[in-house]
Amino acid sequence: MHIGLLIYGSLETLSGGYLYDRMLVRYLRRQGDEVTLVSLPWRSYGQHLLDNANRRLLRRLQAARFDVLLQDELNHPSLAWLNSRLRRQVTYPLLAVVHHLRWLETRPGRLGTLQNRFYRQVEQRYLASVDGFVYNSQATRAAVTGLVGGSRPGVVAYPAGNRFTHLPTPDEILARATRPGPLRLLFVGNLIPRKGLHQLLAALARLPRPTWQLTVVGRPDVDPAYARAVRQQMLRAGLDNQVFFTGPLPDPALAAQFGRAQLLVMPSSYEGFGIVYLEGMAFGLPALATPAGGARELVTAGENGYLVDPDDPAGLAAHLLHLHTHRHELARLSLAAQQRYLAHPTWDESMSRIRNFVLTFKRTNR
Repeated sequence: MHIGLLIYGSLETLSGGYLYDRMLVRYLRRQGDEVTLVSLPWRSYGQHLLDNANRRLLRRLQAARFDVLLQDELNHPSLAWLNSRLRRQVTYPLLAVVHHLRWLETRPGRLGTLQNRFYRQVEQRYLASVDGFVYNSQATRAAVTGLVGGSRPGVVAYPAGNRFTHLPTPDEILARATRPGPLRLLFVGNLIPRKGLHQLLAALARLPRPTWQLTVVGRPDVDPAYARAVRQQMLRAGLDNQVFFTGPLPDPALAAQFGRAQLLVMPSSYEGFGIVYLEGMAFGLPALATPAGGARELVTAGENGYLVDPDDPAGLAAHLLHLHTHRHELARLSLAAQQRYLAHPTWDESMSRIRNFVLTFKRTNR
């Protein structure tokens, strides 16, 4: 097959969605498929909307000889109107790869409410313009169905966590969980409001200082104003001796952080799935995760982690203090976390679901 994949920027961008796209491209190419990347430049949301009038982009897609064009749903503002013209002029189907919907992200105040109403309308138009869907979770499927109904075909292909080797043994996980001293916390995500680092810092400010240490792994340049704000929040609270920012890390260094930590804490306002939860579980890290979105398909409260309200720093602090003082419970959650990872599909298993879906779609929609 000749498959197109439309994205913003570089496929090597550090995020869970781009990791998913990279794994898909690598798998398809290993199966002998030709994959052509169509990259649009990163710009503001309003500028992306102008792409719908981009005649050069339309001509490029019209001239392509794809068997199918996959579109990362992140590109929805660039395609919401363009797709309707494209579909009239090409024979290949358009399939959206949906990681999560922008309009479901929490935004503060009346302005945030108005923004989300607008984003919802644009995403609804985009989702109605494609022929089928690849979803990263059942929660994402439900969100899309809630906007455009369930008449279009789709497949749920979960992200996986098996890109790391040399995982800890159960004995090593037990020893790490019960080791005395501050609870070693890990946050892995770009420094953007949705990931909830500000809420985590607010929770940590409530705890006795000797009970915790936090390592933050992620890009500060995605939203520089927010990155500055959380650093200022940290300084005002006097937490700078216990919070360590590493910036983005290559896989070996990230694996080392997973191996040293005792608990993954990601109080995001919304996650379509949350690959990092699963990657942490591979190392036996329970997750303190959001109940909004796909994390509920991974994290079972009281079994391999907890689902916490990201807007409740006091509740988050209570969970952290409890696990600091009850290390045997932390050990139980840690062992269960790795077992949950082992029961999850691998990247190849999930990506094969996508390829089989595309093959079936192509065969039945000639």
